Amino acid sequence: MSKSNQIKAIRGMNDILPGDTDLWLRVEAICADLFDRYGYHQIRTPIVESTQLFARSIGADTDVVAKEMYTFDDRNGDSLTLRPEGTASCVRAGIENGLFYNQQQRLWYVGAMFRHERPQKGRYRQFSQLGAECYGWTSPDIEAELLGLVGQLFAALGLQETDLQLNSLGDTNARLNFKTDLVAYLQDYKDMLDEDSLRRLESNPLRILDSKNAAVQDVLLEAPIILDYLSDQSRDHFEALQGYLSKLDIGFQVNPRLVRGLDYYNDTVFEWVNRDFGAQATVCAGGRYDGMVEQLGGPPTPCFGFAMGLERLIQILQEQAAAISNIEGKLNVFVISVGELAREQALLIQRDLVAAGISVQLHCGAGSMKNQFKKADKSGAKVALIIGEQEAIDNKVAIKPLVRTDKLIEQKLIVQNEVFNAVTNLLESL
Repeated sequence: MSKSNQIKAIRGMNDILPGDTDLWLRVEAICADLFDRYGYHQIRTPIVESTQLFARSIGADTDVVAKEMYTFDDRNGDSLTLRPEGTASCVRAGIENGLFYNQQQRLWYVGAMFRHERPQKGRYRQFSQLGAECYGWTSPDIEAELLGLVGQLFAALGLQETDLQLNSLGDTNARLNFKTDLVAYLQDYKDMLDEDSLRRLESNPLRILDSKNAAVQDVLLEAPIILDYLSDQSRDHFEALQGYLSKLDIGFQVNPRLVRGLDYYNDTVFEWVNRDFGAQATVCAGGRYDGMVEQLGGPPTPCFGFAMGLERLIQILQEQAAAISNIEGKLNVFVISVGELAREQALLIQRDLVAAGISVQLHCGAGSMKNQFKKADKSGAKVALIIGEQEAIDNKVAIKPLVRTDKLIEQKLIVQNEVFNAVTNLLESL
């Protein structure tokens, strides 16, 4: 087939190839284990949801809903959307299945999300998002717990140069009063705002604080600060959280310009930012969103959560050469066999060793002993088992190391019912 006839992946939707999936699996396993130890339970939600779910929860005027969602009508004429984030789906599932009635929930999820953005380093149109959501707590200790979990996760992964930034958006009155003063301030500088900021000035002025335009950031230097508008309750809450984080030895910086790109946040918001990753430096972000459950038809329920993109996290780990990204081969044994009887015995040996917890790869099909040894050397396996035609007749197998050691370990012949003990002992000595 000519290259012109090849069907390629959609722009911004990438394959994760076998050379990388081992790292992905290790990262996901560490995350799952840590969530389990903190008492969080996994939830799995559909990739496709009603478009109204995101319009009502995220906000119709946000960039995500207005510009970035993959939305289509199904055969019944219903408007459906590939989920652009995980929080709204968790809330919908919790309401629909009665998880929030007189209950507290610690949930986590991982899965594919979709946004029609310009693909760039660490940001793709299909991406894997991992997140956690806590339902039923108003107190700041649940926030400290979840931020502590993230800190432990980064330590377990070996992630470096990543700092926590905090802010508080206060309650509804604080945000309304701040927004009024912010708009009044920015009206005097309209000729210095870019197109995006001018649009947001009418629809979502708080998002201007997150502008990446240097000229806009210069305008904001003298702008009002939302921390000056907090109620006593919000201020006490924010100060208590900072106290908990200090007790946990979690460093942080209060960033009064920090806002999130979604409309549903109140009070605490945060981002973990990596110093080495350029413009797309946010590794993990989230905050409190106490109004969403009730807004979507459920009971009043306080909520706090975070999300992180795994593509960006894994790319940073690779660039920092974190220990977890230096993956050693997991294959223990490669079985070489010549002749039909030897291949039958090789299958039985593989079955029994795998059942005992040892990873085993066979050479399947015909092939000379020399070519099979070449494949064994390339496989990354630590031990080779060799069954030639005579070994098969004698019900024996040769065993030899495939990795160099300080000790001289020679190939030796054993009976097949001793393979497990021989392999185990040899692996321990390598």
